[in-house]
Amino acid sequence: MKNYQAPNQFLANKIIMVTGATDGIGKQAAIHYASYGATVILLGRNTRKLEMVYDEIEGLGYPQPAFIPLNLQNTAPEQYQQVAEVIEKEFGRLDGLLHNASDLGLLSPIEHFDEETWFRVMQVNVNATYLLSKYCLPLLKKADKASMVFTSSGVGQQGRAYWGAYSVSKFATEGMMQVLADELEKTTIKVNSINPGATQTKMRANAFPGEDPQTLPTTEAIMPAYLWLMDLEQLESHGQAINARDFLS
Repeated sequence: MKNYQAPNQFLANKIIMVTGATDGIGKQAAIHYASYGATVILLGRNTRKLEMVYDEIEGLGYPQPAFIPLNLQNTAPEQYQQVAEVIEKEFGRLDGLLHNASDLGLLSPIEHFDEETWFRVMQVNVNATYLLSKYCLPLLKKADKASMVFTSSGVGQQGRAYWGAYSVSKFATEGMMQVLADELEKTTIKVNSINPGATQTKMRANAFPGEDPQTLPTTEAIMPAYLWLMDLEQLESHGQAINARDFLS
């Protein structure tokens, strides 16, 4: 995997949606997908930031993206259906879906965990991911081949004290990925999860405020894994938990 080289323009004419596309890994993934020819649908809660990423992609001369403002914290189920209907009307299908948006919440013992924060983290990291998957699956099935990628975490594979709702939500993310992978085994949709690992992001800085970010890989450095998971001509992985660090050179 370390030697993976994304083919030039291998995402030409592909439609890929990225959630949490305004910052960090989501923004970097969206720009990278566009740089290889994809038409990227940017999904996030901050319209101004969405417009900035949109302008950046256009300014680089990549295919014109689209964006959908959506606050995963308080969006009703029917609004996710409306998102899928808009995509179907404008593009007819989805070739890829990267579930990147996540809420860290707070680090606290479960005994003292704030209940409102717990429910919010579960809403963003689990419920919203489920709803978006549910309503976008028909669009993914319309593609010749498609990839759905869930964002996991090391604390979603091994529980760690004080990581509370975030850790529990990432265990649920892994479970959702595995269930969907089994359900879609005989289809042309590949379903996997990705653990980005410790990376230079705002979320990492909030979780580890005393850590020197210069000791961590940049979001750009881990992009080979994200590109590989959208390489529909080469991708054979299905139902697997992928570690982005395995792709670092």
